[in-house]
Amino acid sequence: MNVDHELETMLEAAATAPITGDPARAAARFADRAGAEGLADVVYATVDSPLGPLLAAATPRGLVRLAYDHNDFDAVLDRLAARISPRVIEAPGRLDEVRRELEDYFAGERRRFELAIDWALVGPFARRVLEATAGISYGDLSTYKEVAARAGNPRASRATGNALGANPVPIVVPCHRVVRTGGGLGGYTGGLDNKRALLAIEGVEA
Repeated sequence: MNVDHELETMLEAAATAPITGDPARAAARFADRAGAEGLADVVYATVDSPLGPLLAAATPRGLVRLAYDHNDFDAVLDRLAARISPRVIEAPGRLDEVRRELEDYFAGERRRFELAIDWALVGPFARRVLEATAGISYGDLSTYKEVAARAGNPRASRATGNALGANPVPIVVPCHRVVRTGGGLGGYTGGLDNKRALLAIEGVEA
């Protein structure tokens, strides 16, 4: 039985089964089972944070998307369906580790994320930029020029800024730690207020 047919069979069984207990809890169990059995290529959940709700999405390879609430979450999911796979299922239980690490970070108890990252949404240069950014230590700052150099092209500060602005997994890949030469904050995919808030968590005065 192929994956698509197995998922379709599960959906049909769920639709025709008698409803007992809490329907929301039953739906969550179904979604978690589909994710656990590899019947969904992308699982997602909404995660509460001091910066507002975040949309976290993962594939079997790792975290693929973390979006702030100023993004249209439905549009984010549509793009994931178009670029990764249409088999996208809400499965909060599959994002528990993401939720725990984020909660620890916001509480000031985590200085380094250990989550696997799926880089499917970025190109080769952007991946080098984001991997270089992931190496910036908690509470430290780096400039766009320095990150560009670590990514292999010290003259590509503008392209580096564009790659950071399109970072699909902010916070976990800490593009908030990248500032302009001379001390200006620069831009941030989550907005400058969130950039300041993240730096404040790390003890950096912006």
